[in-house]
Amino acid sequence: MAKEAFLHVLQQAPQAFKQTGTRWKLASLLQACTWLRLNSQPGLSRLLARLKIHWKRAREHVHSPDPDYVEKLHQVRIQLHRVRLAEAQSVLVFEDEFTLYRHPSLAQAFEQAGHCQPLAELGHKANYSWRIAAGMNPYTGQVVYAQAHYMDVDHLTRFYQKLCQAYPEREIVVIEDNWSVHYHEDLLAALQPQSFPWGMHRPAFWKPKPRRRIQHLNLPIRLVFLPTYASWTNPIEKLWRFLKQDILHVHRYADDWPGLKRRVWDFLDQFAQDSPNLLKYVGLSHPDQLFQSLFASN
Repeated sequence: MAKEAFLHVLQQAPQAFKQTGTRWKLASLLQACTWLRLNSQPGLSRLLARLKIHWKRAREHVHSPDPDYVEKLHQVRIQLHRVRLAEAQSVLVFEDEFTLYRHPSLAQAFEQAGHCQPLAELGHKANYSWRIAAGMNPYTGQVVYAQAHYMDVDHLTRFYQKLCQAYPEREIVVIEDNWSVHYHEDLLAALQPQSFPWGMHRPAFWKPKPRRRIQHLNLPIRLVFLPTYASWTNPIEKLWRFLKQDILHVHRYADDWPGLKRRVWDFLDQFAQDSPNLLKYVGLSHPDQLFQSLFASN
């Protein structure tokens, strides 16, 4: 019981117990835990050690503040079931954008003990960036992608057209995050009529109607949005992790920007057809795993 009582306190901010500071310390714990029969910090330290409560380094963590978190995931699950039952008429993809940088990302690599750390050479030019938009089929592992210097409304529209070419004569359910461009009127004008049960998350300065002439393509795409700030609910995020692990961590192409991009395209092109290996990597080798992952704790 003592351990649960301590954890109840530690998992709240010190201010909730009228203590100062952003982290708990022995002194503030003594002040907050008035039920303790301890008067010294060394005594409290020994008690925490017996309870296996230690001073540990924090890790970064994001939780979704979306009040409709469960309802939105339920809607995604409904779409997944619907597509499975009507495979000939519709298809579903998880969509996301990724920024490719010229400089290598840092990660572990082999190096001799007692010597310097492995070096991620930055090259001699600016850290250019490039944008990729991709859609992954959670049942086949097929990936459709487009790339450009900027992933703006025009390029996203072309990406949606590419999706329609990959899945002709079928409605495409696109599951994606709440990036405001996904709601842009100029982009929505290119799609079939949409409905958003939880509203549209657009910047206040955007105009309510398309700001320029745009072709009404009536693309057979239905947009379904994930909860806000909930990247763990989008399986395609693991494709980007796969890309980083295989190509981008500590790479040696910092001075060969075209060569680095070619390696990235070659990596993505291997998933142009059905890919059981990709499904295994992202944890979707069995359909039930998809539902489990969507409702897993963050």
